[in-house]
Amino acid sequence: MHTLNKAVRRFVPQNLTITWENLKPLFLELQNRSINSVAELTQWMQDRSELEAVLEEDFAWRYIRMTCDTANEALLQDFQYFATEIEPKIAPINNELNKKLIGSAYTVALDQEKYFVYLRSINKALEIFREDNVPLLTEIQVEQQKYQSITGAMEITFENQQYTLPQAAVFLKDLDRQKRASVWHKITERRLQNKNELNSLFNSLLQLRHQVALNAGFENFRDYMFQAMGRFDYTAQDCYAFHAAIEKEVVPLLQEKMQGRQKTLNLDKLMPWDLEVDITGKPALKPFHNGQDLIEKTILCFNRLNPSIGKYIALMQANQLFDVESRKGKAPGGYNYPLAESGAPFIFMNAASTFRDLTTMVHEGGHALHTFLSAHLELNDFKHLTSEVAELASMSMELISMDQWGVFFDNEEELARAKKEQLEDVLKTLPWVAVVDQFQHWVYTNPAHTEEQRAEAWNQIFDQFGHNFADWTDLEEAKTYLWQKQLHIFEVPFYYIEYGMAQLGAIAVWKNYKENPQKGLKQYMEALKLGYTKTIPEIYKTAGIEFNFSQPYVKELINFVKQELELYQ
Repeated sequence: MHTLNKAVRRFVPQNLTITWENLKPLFLELQNRSINSVAELTQWMQDRSELEAVLEEDFAWRYIRMTCDTANEALLQDFQYFATEIEPKIAPINNELNKKLIGSAYTVALDQEKYFVYLRSINKALEIFREDNVPLLTEIQVEQQKYQSITGAMEITFENQQYTLPQAAVFLKDLDRQKRASVWHKITERRLQNKNELNSLFNSLLQLRHQVALNAGFENFRDYMFQAMGRFDYTAQDCYAFHAAIEKEVVPLLQEKMQGRQKTLNLDKLMPWDLEVDITGKPALKPFHNGQDLIEKTILCFNRLNPSIGKYIALMQANQLFDVESRKGKAPGGYNYPLAESGAPFIFMNAASTFRDLTTMVHEGGHALHTFLSAHLELNDFKHLTSEVAELASMSMELISMDQWGVFFDNEEELARAKKEQLEDVLKTLPWVAVVDQFQHWVYTNPAHTEEQRAEAWNQIFDQFGHNFADWTDLEEAKTYLWQKQLHIFEVPFYYIEYGMAQLGAIAVWKNYKENPQKGLKQYMEALKLGYTKTIPEIYKTAGIEFNFSQPYVKELINFVKQELELYQ
């Protein structure tokens, strides 16, 4: 129970030291191997998959260790070694292996239903691969890591104590408005100290990414990324339709709720530091004491949902696959990083004993469940989840775990407050997703823009979706640079609309769960077991929901959330 069962290696030598000198013979063996039957092709695919899993887990640990301690130069160099000395050498030979697979006389004899999604992705990778892009993609990977070094070093001093920005954000829930305002200004001023540096970093990334797109024969990086990310099931126009549906169905509802907040707090106007405080006049929810307590309570919560889910988090705890507390020098944000060989993930986050940390943990716990449930799949590529599917797992868990949140809260009143806050967060997520996504569409389809034009575009889009429903008078600079706090824009471009699509899917999963818990949970877990062996619409259908972001569907789901929220008024 307490030990991870790593996959047994049959092709890659055990305890292989990861250097290009050691890896090259393995890649050349795959490239030169004679394939004379479907069985031999299948074995070749499995051997290649094993090598990929070994490399992915090695890279995962380099990334994890670097983000846990961004100030450690040795860990950064360890990460950069892989990014600069190994990945660039693998990329061309991987392209040759893709050609070998697609060109094999036996590929047509494979089970076409089983391998459809995989072969579709291989064909697309072949289509967009360019040798010229290998050094550019390496440079991008190294360059974008600077974001974490810059933001990981950010701290403020408040009441004679040092706080990381995630720790300081706790005070934005304080009942003392003056204290909230003071902390908000300190956080904002600290971020703005690096605004020029972050603008410069983004300018560099923008230029590199645009060149990658041009090299691959695309007009812009947006169109390139839609292909590179395997967005086979929707288009850029569908994204704009999603934005429009959110603007029409969600923004007015949130506007109404924010007017209610302003009235209840008895304020002339709602400022950015008034958006997190509880309007009941009660102190901020504190669902756990420290990182250890958070992990223990999550195990209990998941056990109550289903013992087979709880055991996975316990297994992670036993194998020290968590780093959850915020500290100086640690990268911002949170993630669940799958360990391809081990069949388990690592959860990283910046907990500061807030309610948001609870939702982050169950979110990442949903990703972790996905990692475990898809670990059995035959090929490593079958576990390369598309984001629309990965985020369905995590965002659904935020909602279906709510009935078990009693483990975090001592009384019914606090539990009701937590559920209400979660549902309001679900609604608030959607406009922010639309803003970040639409901003990226603009940025990359207008690659020659100036910093001033970028600021203007951000403000126009941010205002279109309610500008966080706050008054930004005399705070224009803070508003203009809000985009810089979104890690995805720097590190994983275009990975954001998925949160919106998956949020809608998660509401539908939760609706099913509310109507029939046993059936709803079973459908959810069956969908997760598929990994990425089916198309996105097929996976959503397995979960008992639609892959649909039309306005009528958005309206139906938002009305359901609205009804549930009314239970806690």
